[in-house]
Amino acid sequence: MFFALAALPKLAGAHYAVTMFGQIGAGQWLRYLVGTAELAGAAGLLIPRLAGLAAAGLAADMAGASIINATVLHSAAIAITVPLCAAFTLIAISRRAQIRNMAAAIMRRWPWERIV
Repeated sequence: MFFALAALPKLAGAHYAVTMFGQIGAGQWLRYLVGTAELAGAAGLLIPRLAGLAAAGLAADMAGASIINATVLHSAAIAITVPLCAAFTLIAISRRAQIRNMAAAIMRRWPWERIV
């Protein structure tokens, strides 16, 4: 629920989200990317088959947020992003077999021979 609620202002273009991503300096496309990733991660955590992959994605999102909060924004939000990153990393590690099986299934079904 936390990530769904965090994603909505980013996707809706709330003033504070636009301002924050302006301070980051990467462009507003990053706001849309982060909002979409957070919303997809929130939904993925609710689907047992996707929970490991969603946790890995949210861990990466929180790692990036921690770095940006510490180095660019100098924000106290790092007190939230670092523990969330650690928690999602632990979830992803505990579901690594699930992630590996999903990756193997995708690789088996992907039409690699058409690309090469």
